Amino acid sequence: MTVQSPDTEKPSTAEGMPSRPLRLITRKQRLKYAFETVLAFFFYGLFSLLPVAASSALGGFIMSRIGPRMGASRTARRNLAQAFPEKTDAEREEIVRGMWDNLGRVIGEYPHLRKMVTRIDIENAEVFDLVRPQADGEKRPAIFYGGHIANWEVSGFVAGIKGIKLHVVYRKPNNPGVEHLLRYARGGRAVGHIPKGAQGARDMLAALRAGDALGILMDQKLSAGIPVPFFGRPAFTATAIAQFAFKFHCPVIPIRVIRLPGARFRLQMHPPLDIPDTGDRDADTLQMLTTINQQLEGWIRERPAEWLWLHRRWPE
Repeated sequence: MTVQSPDTEKPSTAEGMPSRPLRLITRKQRLKYAFETVLAFFFYGLFSLLPVAASSALGGFIMSRIGPRMGASRTARRNLAQAFPEKTDAEREEIVRGMWDNLGRVIGEYPHLRKMVTRIDIENAEVFDLVRPQADGEKRPAIFYGGHIANWEVSGFVAGIKGIKLHVVYRKPNNPGVEHLLRYARGGRAVGHIPKGAQGARDMLAALRAGDALGILMDQKLSAGIPVPFFGRPAFTATAIAQFAFKFHCPVIPIRVIRLPGARFRLQMHPPLDIPDTGDRDADTLQMLTTINQQLEGWIRERPAEWLWLHRRWPE
């Protein structure tokens, strides 16, 4: 699997979501994509042969050894220095190693996602009742949000077994082979996939109009959006979640995933956010996004090694 950087995204006026220009693929890029695809399928197949706990442990072992030596770790160390200036270099380095261990475990767990629902303890599962389709078939739109914390992929499968049609909003990998594998691992057609961008914003609107749910990770760096405090510094944050909440008056539900030993997880369902409604749409948007970022920051501060510090979340 490859870790995709969102930094190449370009701004779009469509619902505050970034879009990317069309790119011509060169012969060199095609060869690179082919190599990445073969590598991704090889490790996917390798990890699929192992029990889930062993696959997770092996992925963590591999990445915790090679990840800290990779160039991407420079971004993680820079982010950690900004977020935790009070920590020593040794403490921040331990977080970097733990982050790569967690990411390796996520990679090792991809082939097992479909059967991992039995390894998830759900707190406050009654929150799902707020959006589960009614007995008469009426559907209620909803938005779930979280971050790249622990294994962020497992929550989509829980929503599915609770009878909720979830559309995952994500940054589409440049490599079409890796994109195909990721979609398959997430559940194929059982889970909706909406790439970020102008068309993605329209697809998100259509999903909510149909009474479906969106799953959005709110912690990536964007070139669009508005600056909102995150770890004490302004970070561009997409406004789409607020715009949709105002438009559909639908619940916006925080979901936190916590990693437990043995490739097990705790899924914490939080009550829906109180949506501000002062009549000043700009102020309400900023207040809502500030609440979201504060919540994500609190989760990350509690377990910093489980967050993906590789995004260039703050402007230089």
